[in-house]
Amino acid sequence: MKIKTIDLVYTALFAAIMAVMSQLSIPTPFGVPVSLQTFAVALCGYFLGAKKGTAAVLVYIFAGAVGIPVFSGFKGGFAVLFGVTGGFIFGFIPLAILCGLEFRKASPPLRAVLSLLTGAAGILVCHLFGAVQYALLMGIDLLRSALTVSVPFLIKDFVSLAAAYFGAVALRSAARRFLAGRQ
Repeated sequence: MKIKTIDLVYTALFAAIMAVMSQLSIPTPFGVPVSLQTFAVALCGYFLGAKKGTAAVLVYIFAGAVGIPVFSGFKGGFAVLFGVTGGFIFGFIPLAILCGLEFRKASPPLRAVLSLLTGAAGILVCHLFGAVQYALLMGIDLLRSALTVSVPFLIKDFVSLAAAYFGAVALRSAARRFLAGRQ
């Protein structure tokens, strides 16, 4: 498989976008901040597709794991990945994959519906990862964990998902026009 320069640039760019969006956050008393991370991950998946989107998420996670302060609150390191927010960070991987699924043969309206449905499934999987890890670390049951760190944020994340989808469609179109004009 040949890797194009533009793919490397997009992967690095979207890893950086995730790092920046992670800092736009509001702390909460239970340790899981409200942020734009899910928007950034969904945008990444929708724009880059499943493989390249996942690669960008893995670059972001690896950068944070080695201590670069890319996670919310300018944090980095393995302690974050295995702390109360780590499940959500690991959940970004299936979120990017599911947002990145492409339905090329479907008509544009059906493509949008399918993309939003698979993205919504990605949000639910991400929240499940986050709630499970939070429950384990806090010593509480999964329902209480979900009611604390997941359910209150689902509407925000579903709205973010829709914004990311339509933003990615517009960005993809603009990028194609830009790149076509450069050749």
